[in-house]
Formats: sequence, C-alpha cells, structure tokens
Amino acid sequence: MSRERIEREFLRAVGKKLKEIRQGRNYTQEYVYERTKINLDRIENARSNFTLSTLHILCKFYGVPLEEFFKGL
Repeated sequence: MSRERIEREFLRAVGKKLKEIRQGRNYTQEYVYERTKINLDRIENARSNFTLSTLHILCKFYGVPLEEFFKGL
C-alpha cells in the first residue's frame, strides 16, 4: 500500500471520528467554528491535512483526551 493511500485512510478515519464526536454533542460545524475558528468541513471530509495542534484544540473543545481519541483508529 502506498504512503499516500495510508495517509488518506488515516485522514478519513480521523475526520470520521471528529464528525461522530461533534454530532454526538449535537454541535453544528458553524457552532464549533464560532468557538474555535477551525473550519471542520475540509477536515471531516478528508480534503485537507491538519496539524496536531488543530486536533489538540478540537479534542480539548470536545472534552476528549488525545490518548482516548486515538484508541481504535
């Protein structure tokens, strides 16, 4: 499997999990953006890479420790 494909699959898995967490809290993308200034559309749909800092901000906002976030990915 190519590195690019592995990275794309990882981005999809992370985006899917972020979307599930957001929807589980009944937050819209707009609500999260207003509070974090992070545009989730490209992240949740794996159309953009993102930094670990961005993931940290989102996990903190959702109240999910990074260690817990990565379980099962």
